[in-house]
Amino acid sequence: MTSAEFVSSPPEIARLARVSITAGAVALAATILGGLFNPAQFFFSYLVGFLFWTGITLGCMGIAMIHHLSGGNWGVPLRRILEAASRTLPLIALLFIPLALGLPLLYPWARPELVRADELLQRKALYLNVPFFLARAAFYLAIWNAIAFLLCRWSAEQDRTGDPRLERKMQRLSAGGLLLYALTMTFAATDWVMSLEPHWFSTIFGVLLMGGQGLSGLAFSIVAIYWLGRLRGPIGRITTPAIFHDAGNLLLAFVMLWSYFSIAQYLIIWMGNLPEEIPWYLERLHAGWQVIAAGLILFHFALPFLLLLSRRTKRTPHFLVTIAVWMLAMRLIDLFWLVAPNLHTQGLAIHWLDLMAPIGIGGLWLGMFGWRLQSRPLVPVHIEPMTEWRTDIAQR
Repeated sequence: MTSAEFVSSPPEIARLARVSITAGAVALAATILGGLFNPAQFFFSYLVGFLFWTGITLGCMGIAMIHHLSGGNWGVPLRRILEAASRTLPLIALLFIPLALGLPLLYPWARPELVRADELLQRKALYLNVPFFLARAAFYLAIWNAIAFLLCRWSAEQDRTGDPRLERKMQRLSAGGLLLYALTMTFAATDWVMSLEPHWFSTIFGVLLMGGQGLSGLAFSIVAIYWLGRLRGPIGRITTPAIFHDAGNLLLAFVMLWSYFSIAQYLIIWMGNLPEEIPWYLERLHAGWQVIAAGLILFHFALPFLLLLSRRTKRTPHFLVTIAVWMLAMRLIDLFWLVAPNLHTQGLAIHWLDLMAPIGIGGLWLGMFGWRLQSRPLVPVHIEPMTEWRTDIAQR
């Protein structure tokens, strides 16, 4: 086993990047064309796609910080995937620009005529106004980009030098970074999603979205490590059933975390029974939206929870990756259920842009993810848990 094998990148990654960018550009062009005929639908569909891929990005960054703090073998094979995903944040910042152009079509508080006619919107205008909204978004994106940049920069330096002090620096940054992520994401969830209905509020909404992001990030990482493990090279030799078992346990934890936050929010609002809170749920539990709500209970929580209790399922890679793909689909549906009723107030409606926009954004995102992934060794260097694995590989 030569050292070159640890730094070489399989050509399949570059091929994935090319195909993804091409498919994404075509889908995004079709989305923009559809938006010319239905601008409101375009921006709502685009918002769902943006939230979905941003959730994967931030979820991967959060899991990377958790691994820096906790250590363990479970995160070592996932490390390059988590870093490559978090390094797509510059693209996420760029993809936010279309949303900035469509604020009046998305948010009632961005329409002066509605603000003038609504006393509550006037009271919230000090916070909910376009310049401050854009300034806050720029701040969130800058914080996230800075955290991801520093973690990945120090990780790359660790590959080159093996300096043990770098791991300590990443631990310290992760401790503060998780706090900053929780704080900024709470405000971002309020701005980007909750303010779609500015009369409604929930104090748990931010952590609910963060739980979903962790679930999205881990599910994507499981799919990615399964795909990489089927390629030639050392990465395939360290993706053992034990690694998938650990990832499956963590996936189960995130399923339970998201479910806990969802149930807690519903119970708090149900017990309070306040007129300013219950309309949000009434809209999503009638006129066809209750079908999606029931589907989320069954297929976002109950089914994956039962399946992930099985040790055999978690140690069988193709079973676990099927559940991970399913969870990604459910995350997209959940975000659609959160956002779309604000547009389709008469009842459940699904537009072709609801699928095309996430595909278009996802194609560009996967292209940048592949480009970032191939720029670094797939197997981390100079990490203590890797020593035994690398010795075992060399002996084979």
